[in-house]
Amino acid sequence: MLGWSLRHRDDELLGHPVSPATYVETGEPTGVALLHPWANRLASPGYEIAGRRVELDIGAPNVHTDRHGLPIHGLVAGSPRWELLEERCATLQARLDYARWPELAAGFPFPHVLELAARLSDRGLELDVELAVTGDVPVPVAFGFHPYLTLPGLDRRRWLVELPVTSRMVLDERMLPTGESEPAHIPPAPLGDRTFDDAFDGIADPAEFAVSGAGRRLAVRFLEGYRFAQVYAPPGASFISFEPMTAPINPFEDPRTILTSPGSTYRARYEIVVSAEAVNVT
Repeated sequence: MLGWSLRHRDDELLGHPVSPATYVETGEPTGVALLHPWANRLASPGYEIAGRRVELDIGAPNVHTDRHGLPIHGLVAGSPRWELLEERCATLQARLDYARWPELAAGFPFPHVLELAARLSDRGLELDVELAVTGDVPVPVAFGFHPYLTLPGLDRRRWLVELPVTSRMVLDERMLPTGESEPAHIPPAPLGDRTFDDAFDGIADPAEFAVSGAGRRLAVRFLEGYRFAQVYAPPGASFISFEPMTAPINPFEDPRTILTSPGSTYRARYEIVVSAEAVNVT
């Protein structure tokens, strides 16, 4: 369930920082990657939430860490456990019965079923996720996506970036939240020599992050369920990522993380909208 290609006018619009094989081996996101059961990083291999204490096995093949040794990007990267429900020319739908598989349940013992639907239309791609609680304990909702976008044939310094944000989480040297936030107002402007690796807990309505140039605009529009965002554009990279997140970084220690109760379902939707126009900013 890795999104690998999205084309417009025969041009590829998805960035590929790593190959699919590297994604499976290391969990490093590429293309359009689902991060579940948490997005971004945790403060340590051990966490406690909803009355359960969990110790991650750092040596497990599906547990990945960042340069500080912190668990990052969840447990399902490259997982073969998805069941295909529907495959048509413009729709792909799959189901993951999470609690059924020991390597997944070991690191996140909260029974649930995840359904992911990708729907292509003339306007772009919509991704719809439903998390249904199947056990007798609440399930923390902390998944997210990394959609890596690119404007082919245009120098990244000329990409016009729009960020509909109002506040940014203050991060420490390990890229973990300090618990503080600061106001953020970032007017539309060329990417230039700027870089981003920022976490936002204040998002304007409508929440539409966009990059445009050379007669094309790519927008990531949050439709439902995504309350936080990460923006990632490292130095020299030919991509920018507007990342929908249902919870903040280090979600299992943050009271803002939603616990979905037994018998209920959490839904989150976003879309990548492609249009043949650019936004002019003076």
